[in-house]
Amino acid sequence: MSGAVGFDLDMTLIDSRPGIRVAYRALTDKTGVFVDADLAVTRLGPPLRTELAHWFPASELEEAVTTYRALYVDHAITPTVPMPGAVEALTAVRSLGLRVVVVTSKLGRLAALHLDHLGLVADELAGDLFAEGKATALTSHDVRWYVGDHVADMVAARTAGVPGIGVATGPCSVSSLQEAGAAYVLDDLTALPPLLRQLQLGEGASLQ
Repeated sequence: MSGAVGFDLDMTLIDSRPGIRVAYRALTDKTGVFVDADLAVTRLGPPLRTELAHWFPASELEEAVTTYRALYVDHAITPTVPMPGAVEALTAVRSLGLRVVVVTSKLGRLAALHLDHLGLVADELAGDLFAEGKATALTSHDVRWYVGDHVADMVAARTAGVPGIGVATGPCSVSSLQEAGAAYVLDDLTALPPLLRQLQLGEGASLQ
């Protein structure tokens, strides 16, 4: 298959808030350092260290990251569910002869556990990347459009020179996604299949 559609993971393809909330509470129990799990899950998107830096001093940050990731496997995978329209969106991508590429700030091995658990199949997966850092992966995997819920995802798309498709299912508003350069903003993934068909038809017409 030629070309791909790229997807962010958290709050784009999966609703990981229930599992991440449990994992943060387990981190508090393990370390004795309070993390407001309800607050933390309202701002998913940036790398883990960005969130943990709100709660742990710099001298304890790396140990907190390691502890959280060890807890994550046991606590965060099972409660996570697909976002509305996620399964249908991936099916639509493949029906158009395109590949599915997931590019996320989450570690690749943890992202793979989520995808496997939910039966969401990605042709390629690139993890531990954020904002401009995602652009190289988008380019190397021939991503034509990048779908994400965060303004940093629109930055990634812009840096890679591809249209960003925002979904207003995460912490960022429609207007903030537009201001960050989104070419399209959808309420959720259920609107993605018809948009992709329209975009594919437009590309085909432009090549004739």
